[in-house]
Amino acid sequence: MQIKIAIIDDKASNRNILKDKLQRHGHFEIILIAEDGVDFIDKMRALPPEGLPDVALMDLEMPNMDGVDAIALGSSFFPDVKFVVLTIFDDEEKIFKAIKAGAFGYLLKDENAENISEMLWQMHESGAGPISPGIAHKILQLVQNNTLTLVQKPQSKAVANFFDLTTREAEILKLLVQGLGYKEIGSQLFISPNTAKKHVMNIYQKLHVNSRAQALHLAYEKGLL
Repeated sequence: MQIKIAIIDDKASNRNILKDKLQRHGHFEIILIAEDGVDFIDKMRALPPEGLPDVALMDLEMPNMDGVDAIALGSSFFPDVKFVVLTIFDDEEKIFKAIKAGAFGYLLKDENAENISEMLWQMHESGAGPISPGIAHKILQLVQNNTLTLVQKPQSKAVANFFDLTTREAEILKLLVQGLGYKEIGSQLFISPNTAKKHVMNIYQKLHVNSRAQALHLAYEKGLL
């Protein structure tokens, strides 16, 4: 049985090297390659449900939409896909932002291809998220030292961390969830319906969605409300 893989990285050389290394092993089929989060989400939406990848290998530092936002959005719309970070970064802030966004595993690019392939296969066999030994050691140290404060931020921070919504936009998102239209939102916040509409369009753009239904689904899924 082959595992269907998506590779998301802004550097073509990294995408090609990883694709070549994984394809040397008979277990993996590369079905999607994207250069950033926006490209990934667009390509995923174009696939039929049965054509989605099993695993998305996600770089973190990318233009347009970085890996954390792509994981947050992707894990909401494609819950059956396992998102595994593959990055050079091992600092604790990035680790826990990625995990909080929905990452299933966290691998470092300096792992050799054999190790990455083996960990992905073990994930498929056992259902356990793959973590590079260095990352596992760091998480263990943080647990032992009781310094896991990054995952305990106030809820109001979650919106800004993931999608950079302003206070007003977060307020309007809550009203949108209640089913209010532009005129009703404007009336409650003492702004014009046109201003309310502009805020809603900005919210859609930041959440990378196209409709109220998608915005509501993402907001509930990610605890933005």
